[in-house]
Amino acid sequence: MTRRLIAALMVVAGAVACGPRRPATPSPSPSPPPASELIVLLPDPESGSLGRATVTSSSATVNLAGEREATEIAANRPPTPPAPIDQARVQQVFGDALSTLPPPPKSFDLYFQFDSDELTDAARALLPEIVQLVKERPAPDVVAIGHTDTTGSRASNFQLGLRRAARVRDLLVATGLDAALVTVMSVGETDPLIQTPDETREPRNRRVEVAIR
Repeated sequence: MTRRLIAALMVVAGAVACGPRRPATPSPSPSPPPASELIVLLPDPESGSLGRATVTSSSATVNLAGEREATEIAANRPPTPPAPIDQARVQQVFGDALSTLPPPPKSFDLYFQFDSDELTDAARALLPEIVQLVKERPAPDVVAIGHTDTTGSRASNFQLGLRRAARVRDLLVATGLDAALVTVMSVGETDPLIQTPDETREPRNRRVEVAIR
């Protein structure tokens, strides 16, 4: 009787020892930090003006006013206090995005002789620079806008401005520019660089503005 009981206990013990074991519950891994975004105030690439920026969350507001001043925001957290970052950090974080921005617009004023569609020598010397700049742009758009001074009638000055703009287009094409890239227009005497009374000769108003975008 005793031997059979001992044998039975040994069988039960063996069954328990050989039975399936419950896997150990792994300890929970730490939660990843919440995703954050870096906001930086950069100057305008065209004018260089800085402006200001306001970053607002549900719990706080931060004002950015200095060049390359930055704040970091994340869910359920207030924005970090403003602090400047260096140019290397700006390039590291935003370099790819900044490299895709189109180049800023640029304009040239080409001046004319009195009552003529002939450029001054100084204006002619700018033509190769204009053509080269346009060729360096991936998708250029060029507008030649003719201007006059206030001598003569408005109607005749509009036509003179148009002839001047067309003359500049032809000279740019002769220097190597594709004619299809250039739009020609005139504002005559209505948009002077220098305000003058009517019937006033002003060399700086006899011009074509070449705007490149």
